[in-house]
Amino acid sequence: MPIELLAPAGNMEKLVTAFDFGADAAYMGLTSYSLRKNADNFTSDQLEEVKRIKERYGRRLYCTMNILFSESQIRDVENLLPTLKDSPFDAFIISDLGLVPLFHKHLPDKELHLSTQASCINSSAARVYHDMGFKRVILGREATLDDIRRIKDAVPELELEAFVHGAMCMSYSGRCLLSSFLAGRSGNQGDCSHTCRWNYRMHYALEEEERPGVYYPIEESDGYTTILSSKDLCMIDHLDDLVDAGLSSLKIEGRMKSIYYIALVTRAYRKALDGDSDWRLYRDDLFNVSHREYSTGFFYGHDAVDVNDIDRPTSYGYRREYIFLGSVGRQVGDGLWEVDVKNQIRTGTPIEYIGSDVYRIEDDGFTLVDADGNPLEKLDHGKVGFLKTDKMLRRGYIIRSESKVKTIN
Repeated sequence: MPIELLAPAGNMEKLVTAFDFGADAAYMGLTSYSLRKNADNFTSDQLEEVKRIKERYGRRLYCTMNILFSESQIRDVENLLPTLKDSPFDAFIISDLGLVPLFHKHLPDKELHLSTQASCINSSAARVYHDMGFKRVILGREATLDDIRRIKDAVPELELEAFVHGAMCMSYSGRCLLSSFLAGRSGNQGDCSHTCRWNYRMHYALEEEERPGVYYPIEESDGYTTILSSKDLCMIDHLDDLVDAGLSSLKIEGRMKSIYYIALVTRAYRKALDGDSDWRLYRDDLFNVSHREYSTGFFYGHDAVDVNDIDRPTSYGYRREYIFLGSVGRQVGDGLWEVDVKNQIRTGTPIEYIGSDVYRIEDDGFTLVDADGNPLEKLDHGKVGFLKTDKMLRRGYIIRSESKVKTIN
């Protein structure tokens, strides 16, 4: 089967963006039962619209229900499942095995995918999960390429999925108590406060008692360090290795990220998977979204997560930094487009449009107008307005502006 590119969808707009920019499938959460509780997520009342979007694009859709369920929650979800019989979901992503008999009883025709939270990283466990009725296992992030290959060889009928891009957790498969301890919010209930990303001050050198003279590297800025924050995952340069190892699906992290992030990352991996001649141009755009240092995670061994081996674009000696301004809406006239504004757009400030079919279109001659056609100097977030241009645009294009240029040493 063709390799699947799986993108995040934290809300309706992100779902459309993921499909527009090349995802074969998207994953989304229902309110209350997803480990990204603070993403907008979806309610049962929105599922009819979700179904229309899915049918329009003809793509697959997965629902994450991957929290660890309490006794009261497991009773509530049993009442919910029968209402999802006609939902648009092709599969449900779960980690709590208490859900398995409930799905077999109420939704026997829906696929079950094992969440990465279950930490499946060996063939024996994979076989057990397959025998329980799981069609796919989303492997723990600790699995190496060699692990993946061995698991696929041992259970060839089982689909394997892995995260290939985005944030990683400093705890084993994301099962962390740090957020609960410091912020009173449980990461295992979908309410992580990302305490590992906070800045910490070190009053003494970090030296472990049993390893005198061995110091852990700490980079400090303004007196604070992010020692608990892991590097981000980026495997775009190694897709052949992932496919050869036996993965069926390549997963992008980021249900709480912006549509700008989802568009750029999904587009880059789509171009790379399709083998487009200019895919490296799109790959370099991965450095134009918010990210920590990139690494290859654990795929090449358990020490590789500490290695920053992802080459930055250096062909021109600098990299661009952008501000995400919004997206192009419906066309309402000749060269006149509705704009969904996220950050202020100003007349006279050059902008760029990016789309799934174009790398970027530069525009310094556009004008802004209100609903009555009167010229505007600027459009702010939340304001209704329109953009007039002679550029060939499409609904869903992302609008951005270059904020500054940072020299690469």
